[in-house]
Parts: sequence; C-alpha cells; structure tokens
Amino acid sequence: MSTEQSKTTEYDVTGMNCGHCEVAVREEVSSVAGVEGIEVSAESGRLVVTGSSVDEAAVIAAVDEAGYSAEPGGASR
Repeated sequence: MSTEQSKTTEYDVTGMNCGHCEVAVREEVSSVAGVEGIEVSAESGRLVVTGSSVDEAAVIAAVDEAGYSAEPGGASR
C-alpha cells in the first residue's frame, strides 16, 4: 500500500484586496479533495496549498468560484 506524500504548490491570485477576500478563497479551496493546509495573503496575492494528490485545476476552479483568478506561481519568479 503506497502513501501519498504531501506536496506544496504556490499560486498567484489576482483580485484579492482584504481579509474577506482571504476568507472566501480559503473556504472554497478547503473543499478541494486532498487539501491539508492553506496559506493565503491578499497583500502578496499568494496562495500556498499543501496536500496529497491535490488537483491543480480544482484549486484554480475553487479560487474562480470565490470570485478571483489564480495561476500556478512561485517557480516562475
């Protein structure tokens, strides 16, 4: 039986500008299967998701559902 190892992925989120924005993103992303940890900052526009077998497209869709847009980030900077 294999165990999935947790992985951390960073996203750039546009449109967030306050604590309410952070809460909205956190609530939506927390519903994505496999998500174990979420760090979100409206100030930096970053979302960091930790989890096992997290579907990147599902995270981006969850951010979209919250009313913002996201794309994988961090590595490209």
